[in-house]
Amino acid sequence: MKREDFKRLFDEQFDHLRNFIYYRCGDAELATDIVQDVFLKLWEKQLDKRPEELVGLLYKMAKDALVSKYRHSQTEQSFRARPPNDSSSQTPEEAVSYEELKTNYEKALRRMPEKQREVFLMSRNDELKYHEIAQRLELSIKAVEKRMKHALQFLREALAVQ
Repeated sequence: MKREDFKRLFDEQFDHLRNFIYYRCGDAELATDIVQDVFLKLWEKQLDKRPEELVGLLYKMAKDALVSKYRHSQTEQSFRARPPNDSSSQTPEEAVSYEELKTNYEKALRRMPEKQREVFLMSRNDELKYHEIAQRLELSIKAVEKRMKHALQFLREALAVQ
């Protein structure tokens, strides 16, 4: 899509799309953020379509982004509602056991083959989905799945032995 076409699409659809999201969430700032993110993602995709053909996609992407934000906020609220993990409630044996497990986990991660470790940490620490990892590493999704499977198997075996 050409820059001029994108700008025209942005100018024509931004307010409509923002209102569409605002009416669903009731937060003007959130609606604006979501719509800006959606347009940014659309620009990054560089789809070879006419702007008129992308209007439906914009609404779908915005609706999905709103649902994703809602789910994330629900998870965040439930996490905050949990009682704090008070380490003083742990017995000394539990604390030692936890520290041993943590040390063994870190050692296992260092011994894990680099390609497996890279995929595992991108999934677990960066919370990326397999297709995002595949895109970043320029791999197929199946290759990411295989590396993750081997990484998990490696960790299970390494932690079971110790």
